[in-house]
Amino acid sequence: MIKVLLADDQRLVRAGFGSILDDEEDITVVGEAADGERAVAACRELRPDVVLMDIRMPGMDGLEAARRIAEDRRLDDVRVVILTTFDLDEYVYGALRAGATGFLLKDTEPEELIHAVRVAARGDALITPSVTRRLIAEFADRVTAPAPGPRLNALTDREREVMLLVAAGLSNDEIAAKLVLSPATAKTHVSRIMTKLDVRDRSQLVVLAYESAMVSPRWMSDRQPGR
Repeated sequence: MIKVLLADDQRLVRAGFGSILDDEEDITVVGEAADGERAVAACRELRPDVVLMDIRMPGMDGLEAARRIAEDRRLDDVRVVILTTFDLDEYVYGALRAGATGFLLKDTEPEELIHAVRVAARGDALITPSVTRRLIAEFADRVTAPAPGPRLNALTDREREVMLLVAAGLSNDEIAAKLVLSPATAKTHVSRIMTKLDVRDRSQLVVLAYESAMVSPRWMSDRQPGR
């Protein structure tokens, strides 16, 4: 059972999301919060698998709440999916830097919301395709002449290859097919990379790949036609 916490300052929004998710046999809403501070406290008390977090809330906003959750080692298994009506680059970049696993707009269809919760619970990254296009441009604007991080020296050649494919948005199954590996082996490589680089999930690997100059925005956009 996937445990979900709803963090949004609008009661009707929380009720709508809760109604959608509670209809699923493998998902249960364990709590609600109307601001970021309460969301962080609820995470520590309830230990949800996924938090659906609004960005704009009174007091502590969703980005700061996501950051505090990501920094709390007791909450390493909690995944934050940012939900907002504001489809803006600054929020996408900030959300990923804050430790969010995914980023979805509030007008997302119910089936996409449910899928996002399941994907996030597995620890995979999830960003809507429309946001992905602008995210590429955002990195292009913000990441200028980055220096390779020393942590990357710990990776083997194969792990670097896998990390490049993660940064291109490939799933474990797609990585396995690309490198002629079993899906289990691909998953093991990804897990080892995250452990070596001390990152929470695939979204953070993407951020690190850009900020350490492993990949360029042009390379990634070429790898994702139509996105």
